[in-house]
Amino acid sequence: MNKVIRFIPLILFVLLAVVLYRGLSLNPEKLPSALIGKPMPVFTLTKLKDQNTMLTAQDLTGDIVLVNVWATWCPSCRYEHPYLLDLAKSDRIKLYGLNYKDERDLAVQWLNQLGDPYEFSIFDEMGRLGLDLGVYAAPETFVIDHQGIIRKRFAGPIDAKVWQEEFEPLISQIEAEKAKG
Repeated sequence: MNKVIRFIPLILFVLLAVVLYRGLSLNPEKLPSALIGKPMPVFTLTKLKDQNTMLTAQDLTGDIVLVNVWATWCPSCRYEHPYLLDLAKSDRIKLYGLNYKDERDLAVQWLNQLGDPYEFSIFDEMGRLGLDLGVYAAPETFVIDHQGIIRKRFAGPIDAKVWQEEFEPLISQIEAEKAKG
């Protein structure tokens, strides 16, 4: 019995190592979302650049929409920002921002300095909408179809390669669905 007790710490260590190794092999960009196939959560928040204008989920419907979760404290958001400026020139999608757990003045200054790719940004100072969306961290991007249904959640920065692999096929599919009626 004494010999078995001596091996308990080793067994626990091996089990912990296996669990941690499995966790490290997961791709954080492929995190599941319970909201896929469901409508955008109900919210009422202000515009980032106009705190007197209230926005709701209805403001994000009608077109193929990308909601990009960003913040000034996020280094990856700065990395993806130039690509978002290029993406905003496309007439295939509408790009909206969700400024997540940030300071309004810093966020407005950031957009003024780096350029504003968004039709508008929703100011989510307390992170309530982010929480409802299941946001882990910025940047994250959600694809919402023309009927207001969330079709994709992508965690991480977007660049040309990610766009071609992760977003382009889905956008083309939604465009085909929209054309059929």
